[in-house]
Amino acid sequence: MRVSFSVYGVLYVVVEIVGAQLESIGWPQLTPLDVATAVTDACLTVAVGIAVLVGLDLGGRRWRRALLARRAEVARLAEQYREEQPPIGVPSWRAEPLALTAGPSPARGPDYSGAPSSGRAFPEEPGRLL
Repeated sequence: MRVSFSVYGVLYVVVEIVGAQLESIGWPQLTPLDVATAVTDACLTVAVGIAVLVGLDLGGRRWRRALLARRAEVARLAEQYREEQPPIGVPSWRAEPLALTAGPSPARGPDYSGAPSSGRAFPEEPGRLL
């Protein structure tokens, strides 16, 4: 269906160009050479238009392939860069764990007399050492 619309459009443009040129000449002065010139000019206009469209299409395809190749190269280089980089060290945001608390103090028994500083510093009576 697209092809039929395209062919119809091209023929319409050719007929319009031929008609415009023939009208500019005028019907009384019209010769077969004028008709051939009008048809040739119309076909040349259509051919140049088609050439421009085909050139744009081919240029777009080539540009797209180049763009895809460039994106693939950038992705490959980025992956290679990521593989070469060492891991980034990140300090922890958490505080250090608290120290362990002391266990319960042992009960006083026959083998344990308690803390050594709980009694007097000098157990002897004062004055006896001299």
